[in-house]
Amino acid sequence: MIDSLLRLAIERRYLFLRLILIIVGVGVWSYQKLPIDAVPDITNVQVQINTSAPGYSPLEAEQRITYPVETALYGLPQLAYTRSLSRYGLSQVTVVFEEGTDIYAARNLIDNRLGAIKSVLPPGIEPEMGPISTGLGEIFMYTVQASPDATMANGQPYDATALREIQDWIIKPQLAQVKGVIEINSIGGFNKQYHVTPDPKKLLYYGISIEALVNALQVNNDNRGAGYIERNGQQLLVRSPGQLATVEDIGNVIITEHGSVPIKIQDVADIGIGKELRSGAATQNGKETVLGTAMMLIGANSRTVARDVANKLEAVQDSLPDGVIAEPVYERTRLVDKAIATVAKNLLEGALLVIVVLFTLLGNFRAALITAAVIPLSMLATMTGMVRTGVSANLMSLGALDFGLIVDGAVIIVENSVRRLAEAQRGGNSQSLRERLDTVYTATAEVIRPSLFGVAIITVVYIPIFSLTGVEGKMFHPMAATVVMALLSAMVFSLTIVPAAVAVFLRGKISEKESVVIAKTKSIYKPLLLLALKFRWAVVSFATLLVVGCIWLATTLGSEFVPQLNEGDIALHAMRIPGTGLEQAVEMQEILEQRIKSFPEVDKVFARIGTAEVATDPMPPNVADNFVILKPRNEWPDPGKTKDELVIEMETALEELPGNNYEFTQPIQMRFNELISGVRADLGIKVFGDDLDQLVLTANDILKAINQVPGAADARVEQVTGLPTLSVIPKRTALGRYGLNVVEL
Repeated sequence: MIDSLLRLAIERRYLFLRLILIIVGVGVWSYQKLPIDAVPDITNVQVQINTSAPGYSPLEAEQRITYPVETALYGLPQLAYTRSLSRYGLSQVTVVFEEGTDIYAARNLIDNRLGAIKSVLPPGIEPEMGPISTGLGEIFMYTVQASPDATMANGQPYDATALREIQDWIIKPQLAQVKGVIEINSIGGFNKQYHVTPDPKKLLYYGISIEALVNALQVNNDNRGAGYIERNGQQLLVRSPGQLATVEDIGNVIITEHGSVPIKIQDVADIGIGKELRSGAATQNGKETVLGTAMMLIGANSRTVARDVANKLEAVQDSLPDGVIAEPVYERTRLVDKAIATVAKNLLEGALLVIVVLFTLLGNFRAALITAAVIPLSMLATMTGMVRTGVSANLMSLGALDFGLIVDGAVIIVENSVRRLAEAQRGGNSQSLRERLDTVYTATAEVIRPSLFGVAIITVVYIPIFSLTGVEGKMFHPMAATVVMALLSAMVFSLTIVPAAVAVFLRGKISEKESVVIAKTKSIYKPLLLLALKFRWAVVSFATLLVVGCIWLATTLGSEFVPQLNEGDIALHAMRIPGTGLEQAVEMQEILEQRIKSFPEVDKVFARIGTAEVATDPMPPNVADNFVILKPRNEWPDPGKTKDELVIEMETALEELPGNNYEFTQPIQMRFNELISGVRADLGIKVFGDDLDQLVLTANDILKAINQVPGAADARVEQVTGLPTLSVIPKRTALGRYGLNVVEL
């Protein structure tokens, strides 16, 4: 089969060379469609179920919501495990499926189970599935701020409520239309509400209950349609708009009559525009703001989506009121561009180095050019395969390519062809076309099997990587797939394109001669070789000692899963004591950001405090995620300072601020750790049991042991106690004496 394919490639050499145009065309098209990211997405297949439960304590949320939801999911096909979290007013269940599970099929199964348990959950409680995104989903963040001299239509300056209104009604709907965006998550500011505050004395005077007031609002706030009527051939739609629209409308709602006098809501209550009790806030550079996060759909191209969101945000700016600015604060495109620039630089330098070596050692310009052409052709074919298999271009997948391995087979074939053609022309003999083609065929056939065998051995080395599962599989599968596709492409080209190119371009006078580099190297190597053979026992003994010494050195080396990617920015996890109020946390956060902003290397700093509108990352008010965006290295006072040194300086300065504990990490790294294991650290230890007090004691003992491990940093126990609560415990006997029940209380 190989001989037949070789013969076909040489006989139909021009046809095979024309196939290069198809390879280039398809490769260029695939490059435009190739997903690009900084690192592989190692998030497991998971679905978050968030349930908002206003007024529910963590214990009640666990007992009445989290437990029923979690147990209802047991038995789902391909379910790996579940984990849950219960906070004040929120229940979150994370459902993790086995690798390879279709995320949409998994969500459909969960939706069916959630529909079946609605009768078990408290009235008004509706579990919702989180957005279809991953750890790489938070690709773009922006803040909404107003300039100091900007005013609203009523002449008042913009406050947090007005900025949140602009975010929810102007910016968010437009950004949600961008292809590849699955969710625009908002945090910060206040949701505007109409507040009706009853006066208990007036309610008692008129004999009106709270239930009567609430019922009056409900029955007087409705729109109804009544079909249509026809009159004189004209159709008229019938509708009754009864929805309350203003504070005055609410105040004029009649509750009841008192001595034939109608009692309105404004007679027994104060009415005004107020704020919703919020669960989260956002700050930037020491000032409170509104923060929006664009989340990317699973499988989308993060570089393209982030760029499109940025362009759309610029267009949205024209529709914002004067003085209101939507400013991008975190954009994944920066990191992706840096990563791809690093890969492109390394690949280009590697390719140029290989080409220079080929030109130097082969001693024939045309032969070196044919061999070097395998590199771009293999890259284009690899990109086509990556698009077809869904492998993204990132540091892991493209960084593992070795052009020396790719051209290995082609070098052997071309070098032997040059040698055979030169031998056939010795003595001034000239070959006819048929003789030259036969010589090329013979020369290729002589070395094609060992050449293919060598490439196949290298390819087989990567096959065991495909047996990895979980996080390891997601991390290394793209690398192995890319290398295997590149090697297979080079193998096919060595079998077809290279012999055809040799038959076409290596014509005329062919001379085989050693390059100056090879000759010089031989002159140095020969005496060294003879010397080594003369003192062979000494050389072998020294080599043995060297191997033993290296083995000992290997035992002293540290190890890690993969080197950490320097994302260029810093994520800072700030924690305060449990029970810290949201407004107090905002004040402490503003002081913290002002201290961080004082570093000349820092461009901007912003933070999320508590839980956002969509609880993809549920945090209590005493916890804040800080994002420290650094300036370009050339703008630092000391460009030679490392990021680790800056983190140490920053940690030292921030420790002076009372009431805060810190964990330093990076944005993507932090999000990966959260979604994969449910904790933000690189290593999490979970302790299971029935006695919470004993669990806390055991966890503290583990913490003491961990702190003694060299290299351990930022170790802590997750807070599970200490949240202050104000409990109103009904006295049922007293309630019965007054004819009341718990609901009325």
